[in-house]
Amino acid sequence: MVDELQAGSSSPDDEAYEWVERFARGEGRRADVAALKRWMARSAAHAEAFDRVSRIWTSLEPVGRKLAAKGLVSPRSHQRIEAHAPGHLGIGRRTFIGGALAASAAGAAVLVARPPLDLWPSWSELTADFRTKPGEQRQLTLADQVSIDLNTRTSLAAGSADAGKARLIAGEALISCPPQMQVLFTLLAGDGRVVATGARFNVRIDEQTVCVTCVAGGVRVEQGMSAVSLPSGQQVLYSDRGMSRPVTVDPATVAAWHDGIVVFESTPITDVIAEVNRYRSGKIILTNKELGRRLFDAKLRIENIGNVVRQIELTFGAHATELPGGIVLLG
Repeated sequence: MVDELQAGSSSPDDEAYEWVERFARGEGRRADVAALKRWMARSAAHAEAFDRVSRIWTSLEPVGRKLAAKGLVSPRSHQRIEAHAPGHLGIGRRTFIGGALAASAAGAAVLVARPPLDLWPSWSELTADFRTKPGEQRQLTLADQVSIDLNTRTSLAAGSADAGKARLIAGEALISCPPQMQVLFTLLAGDGRVVATGARFNVRIDEQTVCVTCVAGGVRVEQGMSAVSLPSGQQVLYSDRGMSRPVTVDPATVAAWHDGIVVFESTPITDVIAEVNRYRSGKIILTNKELGRRLFDAKLRIENIGNVVRQIELTFGAHATELPGGIVLLG
């Protein structure tokens, strides 16, 4: 761990780079956050170094778009662009840190709470009782034999003293409640909750929007003064703007991730990339708005979802450029 490096063995900027890489790869755990806080507390120089290096990630999207527009970024030939490779844009450790040194410093704690480009989990996610990293899925069994399957990048708090409750902090979960339950099960998500018994339902959080789909049985969705009962095959959304009207969906498609499958049906590439980003470390950044509006159809195994970029290249004549840290510019 970086926290265990001998003092003076490397510069704060070098060590900050290692921290950012670790979290960008999805390898950061709760213990790593504690270690990061100790490392940042060594001196103001350490905290400022982490702030500077982190801010470079924030600038990658606009910079990448400008470079692609000017033809300064070479198309990927299924090879990673290495630092200082002749004829290519190399963004290795030294170039990365050089840019970090030019960035302004301001509150590294904010960057831990709101990671740039969502390259690593937020502080609330890292402090959850259960969390899955990119591409990982996990099954839990709570009291009363309630089964919860966690999808990629999902955080769940289940340590409440109140029986029959859990909170979905981020990501997506499929909950199965047996009919013989003695009490109703309540899943808190965002500023609302789902109450169920003898039902199976899927809950997903995207930004500030919560999507609830009843897969089998029936559930009750509550938010503030609003409430709706959902039968099987019905879906509802809610956010700070309120709750939508229920709509009919195919529950098998919604819950396909549980079987290791992702389905795209006439899906705009913008949404395809957003979905693919959930399952991989780093981030794919679209640099072509017109490409983002094109529609894409595919049914893929999750373990092969990284091949989507290559399929888009071949189908639409797009070009992808790989940068360090799992960053891909697609346009």
